[in-house]
Amino acid sequence: MSNQFIKSMPLPEFPLWGKFRSERRLVSFDLEVTARCNNNCRHCYINLPADDASVKKKELSLSQIKKIVDQAVDLGALWCLVTGGEPLLREDFFEIYLYLKKKGLLVSVFTNAALITNEHINLFKKYPPRDIEVTVYGTTKGIYEQVTRKPGSFAAFMAGLNLLIENNIKVRFKAMALRSNVQELPEIARFCRQRTKDYFRFDPFLHLRFDGDLKRNIEIKAERLGAEEIVAIEKADVERSNALEKNCDKLIRPEFAHLDCNHLFHCGTGSGSFTVSYDGFFRLCSSLWHLDCIYDLRKGNLRDAWENFVPQVRERRSDNKEFLKKCRVCPIINLCIWCPAHAHLETGELDKPVDYFCEVAHVRQEALRGG
Repeated sequence: MSNQFIKSMPLPEFPLWGKFRSERRLVSFDLEVTARCNNNCRHCYINLPADDASVKKKELSLSQIKKIVDQAVDLGALWCLVTGGEPLLREDFFEIYLYLKKKGLLVSVFTNAALITNEHINLFKKYPPRDIEVTVYGTTKGIYEQVTRKPGSFAAFMAGLNLLIENNIKVRFKAMALRSNVQELPEIARFCRQRTKDYFRFDPFLHLRFDGDLKRNIEIKAERLGAEEIVAIEKADVERSNALEKNCDKLIRPEFAHLDCNHLFHCGTGSGSFTVSYDGFFRLCSSLWHLDCIYDLRKGNLRDAWENFVPQVRERRSDNKEFLKKCRVCPIINLCIWCPAHAHLETGELDKPVDYFCEVAHVRQEALRGG
């Protein structure tokens, strides 16, 4: 299975929580060092203004981050993703990165590349990252800045990206399929694949805001593509289409219809990784923001969160008949991005169906079966 396919499709389900629990082992974690960003992208679910002093004040300090990292390594973590917002906005980014490396972790960084300087290049050459993953919003100034809403952002992006590539820093690419850039998606794919020996992935699913901002959520929904458009784009991309066809029989699986189970979580969340928000909240995955499913690391510790809190969340059940009769018994769950986390962002509840997700899944099923 291609890497781009793995990254863009839901994780396989785990039929039995007992087996899942016995196989839990921490491998990696995501460290959101800030929610601030130098861009103001239309579709972003987390970004806050780069100069927002109140948000900056809430960010974990370097000493707090070090404490969390120490605990993660003690629990067995091998790999850390540094993300945001835009992580390079942190004035202590170099200290954070070096500490992760000196703890023996593989380190990946998600960035828009616009803030990359020669100083960053020197750091990455001396202490190589596992990879730097760069988001590409467009290949022309007009489309790129229509998405970022930041004048000059395209030139800054190209300058930073060129610095990375010219200095042989390992770069991966991703893109979001948006209403604002859909006409450039084929060119975005070519642009990325010409510049990396690794993979390029794109994601057509836009998540709603973690902070529930109604105005921003309206903007995100306006950028979403319809089910038919998403499937057409997936079919038009040869690598992605081939991966879908190759793995079709692994994605439509009747045994994933959990007829006698009312557990909410059947995905891989909490099995080998976790996410820490910029303000110190432990989450089983990056999208799970329900208040009953987050743990304040400022008041507790990582071992307690991992060993005790995760199983509590995983044991959550539902008595919502609509969910149990529609989503829980669905055999094409792996063609759908429904999960409790995404359901919560869309509806405010962990166990409600989402019509948009369902529509995309069924159109994907029809396409895969030659419809």
